[in-house]
Amino acid sequence: MKRGKIIGIGVLAAVLVAGGVYWYMESSAAEKTAQAVETVAVQRMDIKSTVEATGTIRPVDSVEVSSKITARINSVLVKENDVVTAGQVVATLDGKDYEAKRDQAQYRVTNTRAKYNRMSYLESIGAKSKSDLEDAEYNYDTAQSTLEEANSDANETIITAPISGVVVGEPKTAGTMAVQGSDNPTVIMRIADLSKKQIKAKVDETDIGNIRIGQEATFTVDAFTDKKFTARVSKISQTDVTNSWDTSSSASSSSSGTSVIYYYVTLDVDDPENLLLPAMTARVVINTADRNDALVVPLSTLKTDAAGSYVLVLQEDGTQETRYVETGIYSDEYVEILSGLSEGERVVSTYTAKIVPMSMQAGGPPPF
Repeated sequence: MKRGKIIGIGVLAAVLVAGGVYWYMESSAAEKTAQAVETVAVQRMDIKSTVEATGTIRPVDSVEVSSKITARINSVLVKENDVVTAGQVVATLDGKDYEAKRDQAQYRVTNTRAKYNRMSYLESIGAKSKSDLEDAEYNYDTAQSTLEEANSDANETIITAPISGVVVGEPKTAGTMAVQGSDNPTVIMRIADLSKKQIKAKVDETDIGNIRIGQEATFTVDAFTDKKFTARVSKISQTDVTNSWDTSSSASSSSSGTSVIYYYVTLDVDDPENLLLPAMTARVVINTADRNDALVVPLSTLKTDAAGSYVLVLQEDGTQETRYVETGIYSDEYVEILSGLSEGERVVSTYTAKIVPMSMQAGGPPPF
């Protein structure tokens, strides 16, 4: 009987020892896990959400000066970077052929007018029929139209600046044949008003919904790496840069396999020192939203699953709680928390696998 009691006491002691070891191992594991993870405090700060894009500097107003007639360039009166005013003569064309045509047209007008006047008199006295008079009148009217056209062509030999601005690039040289045409006319020179500039930037489709007219932006250019310029959104294109929505266009078929869609956003540029030049590449940061004294956590602490966005909150006992949160705006490093967290709470900033109690692991507690 005593031996049975002794055995019972021994078994009980073994159970207690095993349980103590198990509890110690569990506590030690939790303590080591708590010590191993890194955390950051939920805090308040001012943050801003931005969209980055790349674009090209261009003048608001610019024109390509071309000829309305086909003729050889006789003289170019300006050079690159010259400042011109609207109406200023910038080039002349060889007008000998057009002047000859004008002289011929003028002679024909004089001749047909005399015949018309004579026919009018003869018709009034019955010597000529009304039909003869109408023919003479038609010839006179046709000659007048031809003269007007010849005068217009002759006047086009004088090329004037359509706007005030700066000659951009080298103009064509004297002796070059200037060809008229609506499809591909010869561009004699380009004139741009460099007092007002814009950026035409391409914005990713994932960001275009955050862009609004009037939003402020900053940008840099390679020519002035230590200087930051400012701009404002003035226009948002309603179609993508390749018109992929237009199934009838060739551009849409060629870009159908493109994975990323971009939209043009135009920004008005502030350049009081007139440092920027056309075609410079601008790296733009558009400020889409601002929050003052926002409750935030580092972006690296935010995780997502099918249920939404969540963070791991470190409890006082060292355990980690999965806490789902409602987010606001995003900056490059932080995310605004609208609900789900309080200031001062600590969230896990290092990745840890889900903690599974030893009792849930294969094999369970040590056998006894």
